[in-house]
Amino acid sequence: MRKLFLGRGLGFPIKLNNGNLDVAEYEESVRQSIVIILGTAKGERVMRPDFGCGIYDLVFEVKTAATAGRVSQAVQEALLLFEPRIDVVDVEVIARSDETGEMLLINVTYEVRATNNVFNLVYPFYLERSPSL
Repeated sequence: MRKLFLGRGLGFPIKLNNGNLDVAEYEESVRQSIVIILGTAKGERVMRPDFGCGIYDLVFEVKTAATAGRVSQAVQEALLLFEPRIDVVDVEVIARSDETGEMLLINVTYEVRATNNVFNLVYPFYLERSPSL
């Protein structure tokens, strides 16, 4: 009964599974919700200008410890506001560079309130794309 609180809905991204729309349930629904929140810039969603994460205001920032701290704070605030099914345990931001460009790996550790299960999600946030992409 406790998992019913976690919900069930259309999967993200939307795709077909044996002719039916894919569905996300319970913990997977929570994980997909976090990805949607982190992937949405504030002001991007129609009729919900406050929805999303403020990390996109930092997209052209220099890769420093201060930027990592601001990213971590923005992620924690967005998840606190828009995902009531979880408690954020930790947000760690790791700077990386590779052939696709400069990025920050946002490592979110969260606990699902209804089940007390702890999960981890790594979200890549690109500060600068390679010119070839």
